Amino acid sequence: MINLINSDARWVRWATFAVSILLGAAVWEFAGRNANPVFMAPLIGNAQSPGAALSLINFIGDSQFRGAFLSSLKLFATGFALALVIAVPLGLILARLMLLRVALESYILVLYVTPMVALIPFILSILGFGFWPKVLVVVLFTLFPVLYNTLEGARSVKPELLEVAGSFRASEWSIWRDVLIPYTLPFALTGIRQATGRALVGMIAAEFFLSTSGLGEVIVIASRTPDMASMLAAIVLIAVFGVILMRGAQALEHRYSAWRGVDR
Repeated sequence: MINLINSDARWVRWATFAVSILLGAAVWEFAGRNANPVFMAPLIGNAQSPGAALSLINFIGDSQFRGAFLSSLKLFATGFALALVIAVPLGLILARLMLLRVALESYILVLYVTPMVALIPFILSILGFGFWPKVLVVVLFTLFPVLYNTLEGARSVKPELLEVAGSFRASEWSIWRDVLIPYTLPFALTGIRQATGRALVGMIAAEFFLSTSGLGEVIVIASRTPDMASMLAAIVLIAVFGVILMRGAQALEHRYSAWRGVDR
């Protein structure tokens, strides 16, 4: 009986999702067909005015576009990985070293709420237009949500757990391995999920404002032509990529935070 109820609930969710997608596509198609083509393109379109979906299909078969996508993917992956390598260990260290945390926490909070786009001209004036300045932009967009969530998660470790570990003469490494890291992991994954969208924004911002390349260059060229169908196709591809990444991070978050429901 419970399995039947769960099956019905899943069917309702999927049906609602499908109807929502179809309704959104219909609204887009209607708006695109009735709007000025300089400002809007339909989703499907026709022979005289191809839509974003056809442009996206053409993009997939275009080697130049695939190169642009791989360039953006390389930038995103490099910046995102560097941000994780920095943020997660730093958050754990700050949680364990109170004086260091007190000294740096205000700066972390200030940088967390700072609009990183405002720092791009500063980065440009110092480092130039190359690949690594772009990576730095992605790192700055990604770093602080992960760092802040990791720090808060590590600080929320129950004192009783640390006391029990200490009573058994656990080494500092054992406390990190068996208490601190497992307890903090769900919080870090929440930060990673939140940072995914910011990293994509940082990727496109870097490609816009430093030297145009990758999908950012595709969007810039399409907007100047103007070719709204191509521009919207590139934006849809970025959005779908971001949704896939966030869903993956959300699945990991749910998997590794299941024990917290038992803990509470």
